[in-house]
Amino acid sequence: MNASDERTVSLWSGIEVAPDAAPLARNEDFDVVIVGSGIAGMSIAYELAAAGQKVAVLDRGRIGGGMTARTTAHLASVCDDYFSELIGLRGEELARLYFQSHSAAIARIEAIQAAEHIACDFRRLDGFLFPAAGGEEADLRRELEAGLKIGIAVEEVAGLPLSGHADTPALRYPDQATFHPLKYLGGLAAGIRARGGTLYSETIVDKVEESDSGVRVGTNSGLTVTARWAIVATNSPINDRVALHTKQAPYRTYAMAFEIARGIVPDGLYWDTEDPYHYVRLHPGDDESDFLIVGGEDHKTGTADNADDRFAALTSWIRGLVPDLGAETHRWSGQVMETIDYAAFIGRNPGNERLFVVTGDSGEGMTHGVVASLLISEAILGGDSPWRELYEPSRKTVSAVGNYLAENATMIKNFAEYVAPGEVESVDRLRPGEGAIVRKGMTKIAAFRSDDGTLHRRSAACTHVGCHVHWNSLERCWDCPCHGSHFAVDGTVLNAPAVSPLAEID
Repeated sequence: MNASDERTVSLWSGIEVAPDAAPLARNEDFDVVIVGSGIAGMSIAYELAAAGQKVAVLDRGRIGGGMTARTTAHLASVCDDYFSELIGLRGEELARLYFQSHSAAIARIEAIQAAEHIACDFRRLDGFLFPAAGGEEADLRRELEAGLKIGIAVEEVAGLPLSGHADTPALRYPDQATFHPLKYLGGLAAGIRARGGTLYSETIVDKVEESDSGVRVGTNSGLTVTARWAIVATNSPINDRVALHTKQAPYRTYAMAFEIARGIVPDGLYWDTEDPYHYVRLHPGDDESDFLIVGGEDHKTGTADNADDRFAALTSWIRGLVPDLGAETHRWSGQVMETIDYAAFIGRNPGNERLFVVTGDSGEGMTHGVVASLLISEAILGGDSPWRELYEPSRKTVSAVGNYLAENATMIKNFAEYVAPGEVESVDRLRPGEGAIVRKGMTKIAAFRSDDGTLHRRSAACTHVGCHVHWNSLERCWDCPCHGSHFAVDGTVLNAPAVSPLAEID
């Protein structure tokens, strides 16, 4: 199981990336083993297989069934935390490299889908940044100046094709793009296999160890994979407890799809300056209709359980901008990992030589994942990347210390819950479909009563570092606010970094 087994279904989820992939059945040896089959893991596997490496991809659930299946799939070279902020934290040169690396990622997707004949609805288009209601135009001017300073062909335009915005100033960023993420992963899967790569689904990795000669990847079945190199690309890394997790935080994000008559809104990417911001794109439908996808209303994972309010806010916001919007077709949630300095962690895991890590998508997971494929494949093949310093996992961004303290306050607060009372007095108070934390003596129990009345009870302590999980009524799962693990009601892990299920309760 993985995040695709959470309750909501995205617009993309009808596509199976590699439905015939099977679990690991015996010990194996490869040149490179990759843990995680999202955009990062599959892109890395493709690049290395194309270079002649013998590669394997392992996933705890379906191939492509993690957070990549829950994205809205904006392919943007624009930093969604703003280039003006990135320049302040990292300097002009690294901000320039951010833009260049994400531009290269979009170009690489474009080249691969053409070379492999992947029908994934890829298209180039413009991206537009516009002020939130009551927002300051000074924010746009500051971002315009920052973009021009680092060489972006950004320009100010007057007016957007959105209700009430005929004269609104906005920034236009050319050469952005979008696609269908799972159709693209399906094409990558075919390309990997055509070059001798192997995909293993339903294979739970619980240990990654490095030696002088290579790496050993252990699974909960007792089978192992050995290789010269390993990459952990699991949204939130399974191989780390402290080094990276203290420099990023998990956020739940929400998305909806609506029918819309073709031509009402021009094809493009649209982002406002609200915090958290809203983002909009189109996806081709049938005949004369398309899908409009809107996302936003993010919050720290496990700190709110009001999805209905989030979706209502999204609906109100987008219908205010597009009054002719049609019926809702899908609603879903996902998770992003926000780093303290806005760039992902891509490269050698701190303290390791043969183990690489990809995490910290910072809301731009599609392009960050492909950046990872270019940077890591180059490192394994003996080269070096001009982007290495920007994404170095062991970096210490002193100017981001305020963000560091703010993000880690969640973990400190969570451990205080060990002495707090439960959310309900007794499991007897739970109605069908409800979940809550219940205290029993010194133990906290994650309790859920299914629709048929069956009671599921597990320890509320996340098996990663022991933070307490919180109920997510939308997805009917348990979310850990510290580092982003998700668990099914029976305790099964749905999302890393945890690798072991929630403990059983006697």
